[in-house]
Amino acid sequence: MDQKPFIIGISGGSGSGKTTFVKELANSFTPEQVCILSQDNYYKPREEQVIDKTGEKNFDLPESFKEEEYHQDVLRLLNGEDVVLKEYVYNNPLAEPKNVIYKPAPVIIIEGIFVFHFADVSRLMDLKIFIDADEHIKLIRRIQRDKIERNYPLEDVLYRYQHHVFPSYQKFILPYKSECDIVINNNISFEDAMNTLKLSINEKLDGFEGK
Repeated sequence: MDQKPFIIGISGGSGSGKTTFVKELANSFTPEQVCILSQDNYYKPREEQVIDKTGEKNFDLPESFKEEEYHQDVLRLLNGEDVVLKEYVYNNPLAEPKNVIYKPAPVIIIEGIFVFHFADVSRLMDLKIFIDADEHIKLIRRIQRDKIERNYPLEDVLYRYQHHVFPSYQKFILPYKSECDIVINNNISFEDAMNTLKLSINEKLDGFEGK
């Protein structure tokens, strides 16, 4: 790949709808056009996670992730190399993680809650997008996801949101909102913003194909 890939960073708080946004974006392009590298695949093992004062493991800190490994893998994609990872299965003992191969592409999307906080990763981005939503909406979405989809007890979901998720958002995620090129309000829908971004990506892809 002679031309440098265009790198888009996407972040936002838990429950903002970031994952849904990125999935819809992925479904709109082929892997040959757009590579999406999620920070979630770089969680440290459960036994290495920080334990809070009540004995609960905190998965919502920058140190919960393999930051340098993530940075190096983004560089590999930029250099035209494949990246092979075991998928993260959210500590589900019944799920068998598969090896996932990420191939270089003209557009690379790096997404996750701390991608702007990871300075070496953030510096590589050509476009930064922040997915935003009101706090009560994010909490409702978090409850729906963790209690219904992952079968977590409600009291556990609320404890983690109050003591882990929200403090981390205030300290490590929200401060970067003002630095972003695009802020998407996702209280109800991100359809208009999605369509605009798809057009922008297609223009970038046309530029690559014209080389």
